[in-house]
Order: sequence, then structure tokens, then C-alpha cells
Amino acid sequence: MACERAESIGGGQPLTLSVSVEHWPIRGHFTIARGSKTQAAVVLVEIGDGTWSGRGECVPYARYGESVEGVVAAIEILRPSLAQGLDRTRLERVLPAGAARNAVDCALWDLAAKQAGCTAAELAGLAPLKAVPTAYTISLGAPEIMAAQAKDASAHPLLKLKLGGADDAIRMRAVRQAVPDARLIVDANEAWRPDEAAHLLAVAAETGIELVEQPLPAGEDRALAQLVHDVPICADESAHDTASLDEIAGLYDAVNIKLDKTGGLTEALRMVDASRARGLKIMVGSMVATSLAMAPAILVAQTADWVDLDGPLLLARDRDDPLAYGEGKVYPPSPALWG
Repeated sequence: MACERAESIGGGQPLTLSVSVEHWPIRGHFTIARGSKTQAAVVLVEIGDGTWSGRGECVPYARYGESVEGVVAAIEILRPSLAQGLDRTRLERVLPAGAARNAVDCALWDLAAKQAGCTAAELAGLAPLKAVPTAYTISLGAPEIMAAQAKDASAHPLLKLKLGGADDAIRMRAVRQAVPDARLIVDANEAWRPDEAAHLLAVAAETGIELVEQPLPAGEDRALAQLVHDVPICADESAHDTASLDEIAGLYDAVNIKLDKTGGLTEALRMVDASRARGLKIMVGSMVATSLAMAPAILVAQTADWVDLDGPLLLARDRDDPLAYGEGKVYPPSPALWG
């Protein structure tokens, strides 16, 4: 069967559904401004046509009102529609953007690629995938601990620092001193206050930070309009899908596109074009999850300005046929993994 770009590929025939919850241990712990965790809870979706099976993975995120139980329930509701041949176009009408739709959408892409005998990238009309540089995340901690961890991770050319408000100026300076040649980006996860943002942005510029992600809480974005800044500011919690872009344009310089926010690869690819049209630079990120969750995002990351798809590197173990990482890059998935 010749490979063709079509939204309906993978739909129109009875499809079966399997949903399961998995827990993957994190190497050590993962800490951001909102808390710390030692394992990644993911929801795995498998959709089959009797011959082929496609897989997708998502991470329910409490920050967006999601829970593992709620995401599983939302996916289970689709079982009758899948039995009637639900496709990606109709999926967007019955599930809102979020983790549940992401897992199903990516499973349908994987299934469609297998049915068509080509790659998901070809189905999407993309050029052959190439390896892309990815950040490696340093969890939030005391400045001296983050500096030591950054030095230990200096084989990764691009490091992402999780910040938390208090002592963030000390953290940025300590890490820069420890890794003078590393490229650095930082993520405040909404932890900065408007009255301290100008100073912290100035320290970011002083220490050669390339990007500051979500400094203020979502909903307080208007304060960014008054901030003069030399370092680009990226929206994460403030931007979920294409519909949210008009609200942030003019306030942010970049947007972090995550499949668990957009509701899957279909909307994420659409969001890339819409972001560029609004003059926004693009970061492609993810939650802490296995290679299966990262694989579809590699399609979105091909033209991104910054990529943060290091989730599997933060786990104590990964799936079979995992993504390959090396020299600060993540490589395209094998067909055995996804797509």
C-alpha cells in the first residue's frame, strides 16, 4: 500500500482497545517547584485492527486537573466509538486536549503507519527524521547540589535547570560557575513572583541562560508585558494547544509544545505551524515518561529551537527497543517502538 497523508487512515474499521497503568521508577528523584516524585505513572493505550496494533503513552498531570483514574475512564469511554472505527479527526471532537487524547491519538498514528507500511513521519508529510539535540534536566535542589549535578552531566551540551523561586539567582550563578561552557535553559514552573521577575531575568542574562520557561503563574502573564528582558521567555503552563496561542502572543517569545497538553501528535503538528505564524519560537517538551511517550514528539521536534525529550534518561529503566541517546542528541524511534 502506498503511503499517503490522510487523517482517516487507521479509522473506518472496528478497532479494539487495551488500557493499562504502569509505574516506572525514577533514577533517584525528580523535583520541581511543585514537589518531588520517585516514579512516573503512565497510561499505556493499545489499539488494534485484528492484524496490527498501535501504541500510545501519556502522563496524567494533576496541575491540569488530571488523575490516572480520570484519564483511564476518559479513554474507556471511547471503546464503543473505536469499535465503530473512530479515527483521529473524530477523536478531536469527542475528547478535549490533554493526556487521555494524547495516548489515543498517538496509538492511532502508530496503527496507521503499520497499516500503510510506512513511517508516521511519512504519513505526516515530513522529511526523514533526524537526530535532534535534547536538554538534560537537573532537578531543583540546593545551589551547590545542582552545581555538582550539572558538572556530573557536563557531557550533555544543553542542560535544563529546574528552579523554584527562593535562591534561584544563587542557583543560576552556581551552575554557570560549575559548567562555564554548557548551554543552559531554566524552568521556573510558575514559581517566580512578578516583583522578583525582573531581577531574576537579569541574572539569567548575566549567566548566559538561553531561555526562561514559565517564570510567572499562568493567569499572571500580563505582568510580562512590562518586563524588559534580554533572555527569551517561554510559555508552558500558559499554553496548551493552538487555541491558546492568541492569548500569549506578544507576552511570550516562545512556546513549549507537549503532546500531553495538545492532546496528541495531530494537534502538536498543527500548533507548530500556528506558533511560527505568530512569530513564536518553539520548544518541544514532555513529562517524565518512557521512550514510547517521547517517540511521537520527535516528529514535532524536527524544526524546534529547543528540545527537552530526556524523560527516559531520568528513569531507572526503559521499555524494550528504547530510543537511542548519544552526544547530547535523541535519535528517531525504531518501528519496533513506535511509528
